[in-house]
Parts: sequence; structure tokens; C-alpha cells
Amino acid sequence: MKVTRAEVCVVACAEAWRGDGEILAAAMGTCSVLGARLARMTFEPGLLTTDGGALLTAEAIPLGTDPGPVEGGLPFRDHLWLVATGRRHVMMGASQIDRYGNTNISAIGDWARPKAQLLGSRGAPGNTRCNPTSYWIPRHSPRVFVEKVDFVSGVGTDRGAFDLRRVVTDLAVLDFGGPGGTMRLVSAHPGVTVDAVVAATGFELAVPAEVPSTRTPDQEELRLLREFLDPKALRDREVPG
Repeated sequence: MKVTRAEVCVVACAEAWRGDGEILAAAMGTCSVLGARLARMTFEPGLLTTDGGALLTAEAIPLGTDPGPVEGGLPFRDHLWLVATGRRHVMMGASQIDRYGNTNISAIGDWARPKAQLLGSRGAPGNTRCNPTSYWIPRHSPRVFVEKVDFVSGVGTDRGAFDLRRVVTDLAVLDFGGPGGTMRLVSAHPGVTVDAVVAATGFELAVPAEVPSTRTPDQEELRLLREFLDPKALRDREVPG
């Protein structure tokens, strides 16, 4: 059966937590939530995952279901302790991101008179200064990948970010291994060319001489994803095709 782009994205998100061990996986967005739960069910069993709220689940659970057995509660004060001590790896979203990983989720346009008001910085400053941070961006475009963000919500490598790991998009996987901590292309998803990734990025992207294809899920990962974690294929609504 054909592997969808969304399923490639889920596995790419899961890979961001590889090697983390016993740490809280906090995810935002359908594919990133699925990625965290898939990682726990396969190569990273020590991960802590939640029901999407304040409960630590005893096992990874399908999207939109009752959590069933829980390992414990996670009130906000305890969640913040995990952030402050670096015992959490969050995968956030971003309305804008630049080559250093500075992100904007606050406002588009001039701060004094913005064109659009967004979420506000929320936990982005603390996340990027205190614990490992990755990003899931389901629409890779020059409007998101910009030369300069309109407002810095989450800090990048040039502003003292603690540990920026990965950026996963609907086109590619990127990290910050480029010159001076800039964004670098790690892999392009199957069917996506390097030129297409570069064209969708509004700044100069570090591109290695050899760019591999993002790995596809194996048969067990596909089974878990399709039959257990997301039988309604909600992932395909976030990343069609």
C-alpha cells in the first residue's frame, strides 16, 4: 500500500525524539503528536506522553480517545518544572521562522499596528531557553520561512537558544548544523526535490552536497499508525497527498 506524505511526516517527527530516553515528549499538531506516540511504541519506550492535557498516560493512546490507565497527573506547576530543568522535548509550531530558528507566533506585521494578531508568545521563550525544542510546520513556504521574523517569540541559535533540534515540514527535515548555527537541509521527503525545498524557503539554506530522502515508515510503524494510533487518518487532513 502506498505510503502517504503525512505518514512520512509522522515518522520524521518521531525521529526527533530518538535517543531522548525518559523525558516528556510535548507535541503540538496532529503529525507531531502521532510522532511522539509512535516513537514511544517503537524505538523510544522510555518517553513520557500525555493525553494532550494534564494526564501522563500509561501507554501511548490513539488520537481522540479516552486515556485509559494513567501513570499520573501533570499539573501546570510540574509541567513548568520539567521545562525549567530541561526534562522535556517540545515540538512546537511556528507562523514564521528564520535561518537561526527564531520563531514568531505573536503577530504578523509591524508590532505597533500588526496585520494579524496571533497566539502571543505563550511558552515559546521559556521553551527555547530551557529545554530541547523542535518544530513541526505542515506548510513549508516563503511566508513561513522568512529572512526576518516580525516578532521574536521563540529564540534561535543567535539569541541563546538552549537546544534547537529539528524542523520537520511537509517537504523536508532540517536542523541547525549550517554555518554559524543556521538552518541546514537534512533530508527531502520522497518525491520532493532539493530545488523545491530551496524555492519554498525565503532565506539562504545550507544544502549539503548529498541530500538523502527522508525514511519511510516500516511495516510495523505503518500498522501501528493505521490500525491503532490514527485509524481515522486524521494525519491526512493536516498533510494531504
